Amino acid sequence: MIRVFLADDHAIVRAGLKELLTSTGDMEVVGEATNGQQVLSAVRSEEIDVLVLDMSMPGRSGVELIKLVKAEQPKLRVLVLSMHSEQQYAVRSVRAGASGYLTKESAADELVTAIRRIARGGAYITPETAERLVLDTSSTDERLPHTLLSNREFEVFRMIVAGTSVTDIATKLNLSVKTISTHKARILEKMSLSSQAELVRYAVKHGLVDDGDAV
Repeated sequence: MIRVFLADDHAIVRAGLKELLTSTGDMEVVGEATNGQQVLSAVRSEEIDVLVLDMSMPGRSGVELIKLVKAEQPKLRVLVLSMHSEQQYAVRSVRAGASGYLTKESAADELVTAIRRIARGGAYITPETAERLVLDTSSTDERLPHTLLSNREFEVFRMIVAGTSVTDIATKLNLSVKTISTHKARILEKMSLSSQAELVRYAVKHGLVDDGDAV
């Protein structure tokens, strides 16, 4: 029996996933969490084979949470289930320690297969993500500019191109406005761009925004 833990802040999503997994006969949902702190508490105290983790939850989430989970339980298998397209977070998730990445759009068709493969010690990523992982180990000169951003800078970049103000980003990330402004300046410098409009055009061109996100 594969012991699965579900982490998503939407009750209807968790209910649907639980129904899908418990109908398989070889999986058991051993717990649920709605935020990052609950996830960390669970991985410290419960026996879990596969953690199905949403990238966007209240509190600590995303790549940062994956790293914290793996620091607590290095052998725990993590499957990221995200509303964001692969171009945005798949490579960063795998680098942080995840064993697989699924978009919520494909979850109904692929989730069971992904969990079984990951539980056996395998990985579940698309050929495109695997190729990007290889390319991102190449020389800096050959990499796309956004791959040079740190995880925090990429998070700020995503919020900027979605139209979130510097003040609102600071509030959401619990950082100062000055810090976010510094991040924005470094993002522009690393990507050799000169304005927010250019950031938006770049994000759209490379599929780094969700539908309706970009300003």
